Amino acid sequence: MTHMMLARAGAVAAMILMIAGCGVDRDPPSATQPSFYQSMAQANVDVDGKAAASMISGYRQNNGLGAVVLDADLDKLAAEQSRAMAARDKLDHDLVRSLGARLKAGGYDAKLASENIGAGYHTLAEAFSGWRDSPGHRANMLMAGATRIGIATAYNPKSKYKVYWTLILAAPADRR
Repeated sequence: MTHMMLARAGAVAAMILMIAGCGVDRDPPSATQPSFYQSMAQANVDVDGKAAASMISGYRQNNGLGAVVLDADLDKLAAEQSRAMAARDKLDHDLVRSLGARLKAGGYDAKLASENIGAGYHTLAEAFSGWRDSPGHRANMLMAGATRIGIATAYNPKSKYKVYWTLILAAPADRR
C-alpha cells in the first residue's frame, strides 16, 4: 500500500509540474488595458471620449433609449468646466457660471442639456459606476432625447480628489 501511495504522489507531482509549465510557453500578459481602466490621476492624460460614448450608449440602449455620439464642442465645454474645478479644487456645477450660460457662451445651441460632474474617480469605469449609482446622475445619463456628449477630466496633484470630471449630455437645437 505504501508503494502505491508513493506512485500516486509521484503522478500527482508530475501533473502539477506539467500544469505549472503550461504557462511558460505563453506570451506574457499584454501591457495594454481597456481605456476605461486607464488612470486619469496623472498629468497629460485625456479620457477616451469614444469609449465613454460607447459605454453610455450601451447603458442608454439597455434602458430603451437612443445612443449618443461624441461632440467636439461639448468636449471643449466639459474640459473648461473640469479645468476650472481642478484649478479651484472645488466640485461645483456653477463654479464659473451655470451650464446654460456656459453653453450659450460657447456658442452651443441646445434644446436640452444636463451635466454630471465628479471628483476622485481615477478611471472612466469608476466615474461611470459612480454616476450610474447616483439617482440624479443616472437620470441625466438616461435623459430622453440626448444625442450628444462631451466628457473631460482635469488633474490636480495637490487636491485630495486628484481628478475632476465633467460629462455634458445634450441635444442640439433644431436648425431652421
